[in-house]
Formats: sequence, C-alpha cells, structure tokens
Amino acid sequence: MIKEVLERRFFASELDESLLGEKVNVAGWVEDIRPLGALIFLTVRDASGVVQAVFGKSNTPQDVFTTASSVARQSIVVIHGTVKESKAKDMRVEIQSDSIEILSLATHPLPIDPTGRVDSSLDLRLDSRALDLRNPSKAAIFKIKHTALQSIRKTLIDEKCIEVNTPKIIGQAVEGGATLFSLDYFGKEAFLAQSPQLYKEQLTLSLGRVFEISTYFRAEKSHTRRHINEFVSVDLEAAFSYKDDVMVMLEKVATKAIEDVLKNCQDELQILNRDIVVPRIPFDKITYSEAIEELAESGLRMNFGEDLDTKALRKLGKRHKGFYFIVDWPTKLKPFYIETKEGNYEISESFDLMYDYIELASGGTRVSDKEKLERRLSDSGLDTKKFSDHLKAFTWGMPPHAGWGLGLDRFIMVLTGMRNIREVVLYPRDRFRLNP
Repeated sequence: MIKEVLERRFFASELDESLLGEKVNVAGWVEDIRPLGALIFLTVRDASGVVQAVFGKSNTPQDVFTTASSVARQSIVVIHGTVKESKAKDMRVEIQSDSIEILSLATHPLPIDPTGRVDSSLDLRLDSRALDLRNPSKAAIFKIKHTALQSIRKTLIDEKCIEVNTPKIIGQAVEGGATLFSLDYFGKEAFLAQSPQLYKEQLTLSLGRVFEISTYFRAEKSHTRRHINEFVSVDLEAAFSYKDDVMVMLEKVATKAIEDVLKNCQDELQILNRDIVVPRIPFDKITYSEAIEELAESGLRMNFGEDLDTKALRKLGKRHKGFYFIVDWPTKLKPFYIETKEGNYEISESFDLMYDYIELASGGTRVSDKEKLERRLSDSGLDTKKFSDHLKAFTWGMPPHAGWGLGLDRFIMVLTGMRNIREVVLYPRDRFRLNP
C-alpha cells in the first residue's frame, strides 16, 4: 500500500493553483507542528520545498487528528489530502489533510536542530551531516554545487573535450612523495593519486582534449579554512594548446558556471543571501614580478623566487577584486612538467587563477620534449627511473599541450560565499576528521 501511495506522490514544489481541488500524496519530514484548538497545522518539507498540511478536528478521523498532534518533528510521514488555497502569506496552496501515515519516527533529542533555529558548531553539524542537510541553507550549497558541476561538464564537452577516468591508486608520485598517502598494494608500495597530471598529459597524445572531474588526495598536515585532504578537482589537458589557450577555456568554464547558477539557483542564492555577478572576460592578469612590486608598495617586501603566502595573497586580493590571474611564476616554484619561457629558464609558462586571496586553479604550458622533461625532473630532485612509464610516451609523438586543475570545492566557496571549505564538502576529510 505504501509503495503505491509513494508512486503517486507529488513533490512539495509541484503543488500550485493548477492542482486546486485535486487529491494528492506528499511525503517528507515534519518540520513544525502548530496545534490551534480544533486545527493542527503541519509543515512538511521534502528535498524540493515545503508545504502546509491542515488537519481539522471536525472533518478528520480522531486517530488521524491524534497522530498529527503527537508526531515527533523530523519524522518521515506521508500526507494524503486535497489541495486548497492557503491563507498563509508565504504559501500559495496547502493540503486539507485526510490522513497521515508515519513511515519513520525521529528519536529525540536530536543531535542538532536541522531548522537552524538553534545554532550548532560546524563540527557538530558535520557529525550529523545527513540531518544537517535538512536545513534549507545547507542544502542550498549542494544544489548550487550540482548546478555548477553540470555546467562545467557541459562547457568542457562543448569545447570538444573528452571526459576520462584515470587511476586513483598509482605507482609513482606526480610532484614528489611528501604529500602522498602511501599504501601496501599486494606487497608493492603504492599511493593515492594527488592529481591526474601524468595520465591526462599522456592522453593528449591520442584523445586530443581531455578532462576529468574526480576526487584526489593530499597528505598535507595544514589545517586551514581552505585546505582539506580529500578534494574534488576539475582537470583539463589540451593537445596543440599553450598557456593562453587554456586560460581562455578556464575563463569560459568559470563564467558559464556562474551564468547557469544565476539562471537556475535563484531560490538557493536568496536563501544564502548571496549576490553574485558574471565576471567580465578576459580576467585581469598580473605577472609574478608585478605581484612582488605591488606587495612592496603595500609594505611587504619579498625576494624574487619566494612563494606567495597567505599574508601576501591577502594583500594582493585587496588590490584585485574578483577573478584574476597571476602569470609567469618562477620556474623553481612550479612542478617539473611546466614549460619554461623561451630564452629564460628562470620563468615558467604558468598561471594561477585567483579570487581574492584564494587560489582556485593552477596551470600552464607543459614540457612536451622528452630530454627537457628528464632535465626538469633531475632539477626538481626526482628520480627519472621512477617516471619511465611516463617518459616513454614522449617517444611516441607527443603534441605540444597545456592544461590546468581547478579546485571545485574552492570554486563553490566563491559561488556560495562560504568561508570554510568544509561547508561545501558533504563529508570533509582533514587530519582530524575521518568520520562519518
């Protein structure tokens, strides 16, 4: 019986004036109960929205009225009734209810208040994440993330990129072993992938333009509001392309995602009180050397070749609002696979996409010559023998290529206005959190 009822149910968001007088079933969780003498008002929410169910003592069986008055908040119920006009100012219609069936009782006290009326710490909310997402403001984050993901994938496909899936258990480090999780792989040392870099470069040899949206791992002990150890990265690699070409593609990905979120997530943005605008392209660009000069003007003196730490990036973010690129980084600050400037080995053909002080993406032109790649490996202190499988692909006719990796979770922080990356990850993993 319940199965048949659920097959005929409506989502809360589907109920409108076109259904006035119709009999409907709605399934969801009880958010509020307001008994007013001979009437009981139940607010029932599902993943799509909220609806008010009204039970009248005069026209409802006593057992139904009693159940409606005593059901625990957050319990899962099925409501059956007739769609009527609502007198509530924030609802167009309501359900004049005939019956209520409890499918699953919520056991109180609950660990957190999913309505958000009682504040809970982020740690407590993450400990009860599935319940936390009943809060519309928390669910809104992931509806926006869903929309952005759809948009990113479509944009890259429209750019004639092929979606691929590369291994997450690997036999060699991409950028050295310091930030790799190691594991025993049937008696051999293996690692969790921190990037698809080597694989996506190899795939340009035959597939041209490739992209991957997947989870990666970094064994960093940092504990900040923008770092986690398991993260989602959007990676692109394009044959017959150079730094400037893939920067244009990155601008398209970012701006189209913002356009689609604005088009399809107005309710969610309103819930989050978030106002975003589509950025103008091309994005502003400054060189690393110009960044060093700007920092000196701001009172922070740095030597050429020093990495830009959080303090430096915050100062730059005050001068460059919104999205901007930092290009032409010192070679020694970039991985071995980044190409160097023609005639200047000290400067790399690289870029970082920034928003305020947050690095969102990093990329550049890749080394496509085998001998130069071997030299770059050696200069980086890496053993070329451990990269033999990768190097041999460069003897099969490797096209010039370029690419980038975009941190999806950080990008969603920008779209939603969240200040902690853990807010935009369903079940974040950092050095202190392994559960749930």
